[in-house]
Amino acid sequence: MPDIIIEMSRGRESKPHIGIYGRRNNGKSSLINCLAGQDIAIVSAQAGTTTDPVKKSFEITGFGPVILVDTAGIDDSGDLGSKRVDRTLRTLEIIDLALLVVTDNLWGKYEDDLVARFRNHDIPFIIIHNKSDLQKPTSRFMEKVQGKTGTDLFEFSAADKRNYEELIELIRITIPEHSFKIPTLLGDLISHGDIVILITPIDIEAPAGRMILPQVQAIRDILDNDAVAVVLKETEAAPFLKKTRIMPALAITDSQAFAKADASIPPEIPLTSFSIMLARFKGDFDNYLIGTPKISDLKDGDRVLLLESCSHHVACDDIGRVKIPRWITNFTGKKIEYDVVAGLDVLPRPVTDYSLVIQCGGCMITRKQLHNRLQPAIKAGVPVTNYGMAIAYVQGIYERAIAPFVKGNKR
Repeated sequence: MPDIIIEMSRGRESKPHIGIYGRRNNGKSSLINCLAGQDIAIVSAQAGTTTDPVKKSFEITGFGPVILVDTAGIDDSGDLGSKRVDRTLRTLEIIDLALLVVTDNLWGKYEDDLVARFRNHDIPFIIIHNKSDLQKPTSRFMEKVQGKTGTDLFEFSAADKRNYEELIELIRITIPEHSFKIPTLLGDLISHGDIVILITPIDIEAPAGRMILPQVQAIRDILDNDAVAVVLKETEAAPFLKKTRIMPALAITDSQAFAKADASIPPEIPLTSFSIMLARFKGDFDNYLIGTPKISDLKDGDRVLLLESCSHHVACDDIGRVKIPRWITNFTGKKIEYDVVAGLDVLPRPVTDYSLVIQCGGCMITRKQLHNRLQPAIKAGVPVTNYGMAIAYVQGIYERAIAPFVKGNKR
């Protein structure tokens, strides 16, 4: 399979992302090939062979499936080199674990800067002294690295694979558990044999012949919990309940059909949306709960940022670009400016220019990517919320929509 240039505008894999960082010609690509057991990265004696970040999905024996991200040398120079370094640093937004590769007992400002950035992004890291078959790390150098970083230096060689098994074990115990452990979407809300109805409008934004990812994820999670999923169009929910007299344990709707679902689902049946389900699953739910009511505080001239996790065809009645701005404007009665940013693209202005940030469910990115996306706003004190929670709030059904997850208990 060919190498894949990493697209910083989107993140499509939920597997743990392991980034390889270091100076040019330190053997980063050789390390990736060694871990993968195949030649997936270009290796050359010439410094600077790797240009843009490259990612590859594969399985590390004894560990599991991961995405390895090979980056350009942090010491690249010149106008083009600066752009490569910038793209390298942007990968920190998607990384679950960093491997910092050093050689020849060399440590300086580049390494200091990377470690500081790892810590700023809350990324665990391993420092690897590569090419130890040519020059072993000295005791003095190992003490220096430990003193500067509080982390022990790991001796390795991609050439002779010394300490290979130990490195795999170190990766296994260092990477955050949430990066590879698959939690449940609904397991704390439903029990064996429960019936869950999923309300899925078939409209202009629905992909032809397919269902959107959150709907598929919900169905799979319901089945994994030995429950029953019943999928209905929004027009069929009320007739189905009336005809069958079934009392579902939970109803989940597309956020755009919230008003119809609220009217057709009896109040004694818990109701939420796919977007709010994902908000609790991988978003910053606690901060969403704090930020959502701030919609009522918006004033004339305020600016709202909407963050989509993927790039997609824009429909004439797009949820992020059209519907949510319209609903918020109608709800507040204020003249508000809106910016929409797709994927992981750079924001068009400082985050502090915004009075509110609204994040989509994030079905196409990892939990780490989503949290990193929100952190600048949270640190700056800018309220954050979620598409589904914002929609429920302006439509007057917010308390009902969040109730299943705020209670957080099984029936």
